[in-house]
Amino acid sequence: MDSAIFLFVLLSVFSTVVVTAQQRNSNITLGSSLTPTTNPTSWLSSSGRFAFGFYPEGDGFAVGIWLARIPERTVVWTANQDDPQVSSNVTLLLTSDGLILRPAQGQDKSISDRPEPASSASMLDTGNFVIYNSNSKIIWQSFESPTNTLLPSQRLLAGEEMFSSASETDHSKGRFRLIMQQDGYLVQYPILTPYTITYGYWDSGPQTTIVNGTLNLDEDGKLYLLNSTGFIVKTLINGSLPTNRTILYRLTIDVDGIFRLYSHTLDRNGNWSIVWEPPYDKCQPKGLCGVNGYCTLMDQKADCLCLPGFRFIDQGEKTLGCEREANVENCESKNQEFGYNMSTLENTEWAGQEDNTYSVLTSVTNEECKDACLGDCNCEAVIYDAPQCRKQKLPFRFGKMKLDGTAKPVFVKVAKNTYTPETARESNKERKKYLPILIASVLFVTCAFVVLGISGFLIYRHQSLAYKKIPEQRSIGLSDEISLRSFTYDELEKATESFKEVLGRGSFGTVFKGTLSNITSQKLIAVKRLERMVDEGEREFQTEMRAIGRTNHRNLVQLLGYCHEGSNRLLVYEYMCNGSLADFLFKPEQRPDWKERVETALNVAKGILYLHEECQTQIIHCDIKPQNILMDENRCAKVADFGLAKLLRPDQTKTFTAMRGTRGYVAPEWHRSLPITAKVDVYSFGIVLLEIICCRKSLNMELVEDEVVLVDWVYRCFDFGELDKLVINEEVDMIKFERMASVALWCIQEEPSLRPSMKKVVLMLEGTIDIPTPPRPTSFISSV
Repeated sequence: MDSAIFLFVLLSVFSTVVVTAQQRNSNITLGSSLTPTTNPTSWLSSSGRFAFGFYPEGDGFAVGIWLARIPERTVVWTANQDDPQVSSNVTLLLTSDGLILRPAQGQDKSISDRPEPASSASMLDTGNFVIYNSNSKIIWQSFESPTNTLLPSQRLLAGEEMFSSASETDHSKGRFRLIMQQDGYLVQYPILTPYTITYGYWDSGPQTTIVNGTLNLDEDGKLYLLNSTGFIVKTLINGSLPTNRTILYRLTIDVDGIFRLYSHTLDRNGNWSIVWEPPYDKCQPKGLCGVNGYCTLMDQKADCLCLPGFRFIDQGEKTLGCEREANVENCESKNQEFGYNMSTLENTEWAGQEDNTYSVLTSVTNEECKDACLGDCNCEAVIYDAPQCRKQKLPFRFGKMKLDGTAKPVFVKVAKNTYTPETARESNKERKKYLPILIASVLFVTCAFVVLGISGFLIYRHQSLAYKKIPEQRSIGLSDEISLRSFTYDELEKATESFKEVLGRGSFGTVFKGTLSNITSQKLIAVKRLERMVDEGEREFQTEMRAIGRTNHRNLVQLLGYCHEGSNRLLVYEYMCNGSLADFLFKPEQRPDWKERVETALNVAKGILYLHEECQTQIIHCDIKPQNILMDENRCAKVADFGLAKLLRPDQTKTFTAMRGTRGYVAPEWHRSLPITAKVDVYSFGIVLLEIICCRKSLNMELVEDEVVLVDWVYRCFDFGELDKLVINEEVDMIKFERMASVALWCIQEEPSLRPSMKKVVLMLEGTIDIPTPPRPTSFISSV
């Protein structure tokens, strides 16, 4: 008997050693490293099932875990999911501090938080990357921080969440989440919404309330909920699916917000299939179609439509949502040109839309409800629930088609002559009639362009040789059109003492300090020598000169003259003796008091308003930031540096153009190749406004984690009624501070149509009009 027990114990120990050896036989020792572009780029598990390391994503690389034995890379875990991609010059190191990302320049970034020093690591065949201490105890593992996927033997603990990816090729956090709630329910929500029944779109269903429950996935595909004692309280998938070393199951919350169980065959073919998904339609995930869009089923597939009078922000990516085809900012005008109608939308449901109800009328008819909205410039739409009429502000969110007769009609304010979905469909039919003509025209135009291209090349060669001999009368013509002085190059070279004193450098040139002298006086000037304008073209230079030369506003730096001589292009501005707003805000010795900051914010807003609406040609500045706002001798703020500005024709409200501006201040639409409107300046002003009222930079890595990103920190304080935390030890008018913070949060909304015009910004800052409660903006990091 004793010998039998001894043999059993010996076999058990031996088995444990074998298992441990199998798990640890791909040990990664301290000092081991990976790089994105030179081998090794990843560490494999013992069988080669999984890989941990760098994989290409976007314009850079990400760190994660993926299935390695199939042709199509399937990522199952991503490190630092919200961080931007890394460049090719980083190194991933295993040190006693854990996994470290080390760039060629800059600070290290930790991937693994560990309670004690690390000794080694291993990529296990389960898909779990683990770090050990010197006693071979696991002190960190990827299984404890799931991203969008759950693997067999992995658990989702109470209070933990999984997030969908942003897209199939971008594994940062997307728009949907799956949470194992503390009450024992497994629930799906859109991101950035409360954990309430209004916003949930799927849950695990009735069951006994459990504490510290977990979601579990077994190797045979069984998915179930356990309570704290290990008892199964809910089975979601029965399992009993085929199991062997060549089959792997994974549970993933997909980009469309639906979580599915997948089966993978781990061979050269790499076949996969969906073996289970929840029994709801593809439109169930709330927010699938973005703001002002709603979901409808077409052949059991989800499709997105827009509210009447709205169009897709990006026709190629409908889930980004919709924007107005024409704004309603001229609502108060008596001009019949700016009239409005109420367009009807039936059979749609909008979850949580009561949050955007700002007024409720009772005992009114359908027509009275619509008339009430037409007579209210703050009203964007109404929902009629007889006899109640609920006035709405934008955005509309979480919309879907609902054909069971319970949905309430929505009436949307639409500018006259704006297309509705019905007229848009008719227009599409008309377009199809002319498709053959269009194809023939394209072929003809293509041939013409080939001929023109050859001719253009020959003409270009001829003109480029003569470029430096630009006729003098062209400069004279420019002088006649604008009230600016034309300088010779020698005059400006003398005024700047051969361009001796540099005031600053920008993307289009260098600014020098100079002095203009006459018999009675001397005048300080700033001379900007443009170094890339020849590439931009002679015509565009003259066009911008004509427009900027006509601007005249106390909050714009005055352009005094120019030099247009040969290939030299120089601009002469008034000299601003107090430097930039960046110096004013961020240098402790110059820190302005609250009253000065309020006045500065209003001055900047008025300067941008003039560019957008009050000068002869609308100008989009495209690079609003503290460094481009200068302070005169009276510390009055003036918008400067029009090197990146874009001019619009009188009949033009938007334009397509290459990305311009400065990281951290550029609006999201720049990154999506969308049409650019004046709202890009509104976004940039919103960031600057936060910097002004808080007197700090929008990104400060030296602060505690919650305060690093100013946008997130301000909204958090705003949401919890703790704005005083932003201006500790300062005498500040908190009522005015809250108003200005609200304006800034509206300005930095991701959806351009939600941002106010600069005219409304000025009115709100002055306290002339009320400010609705702003929704949560997209994180500032998305614009960095």
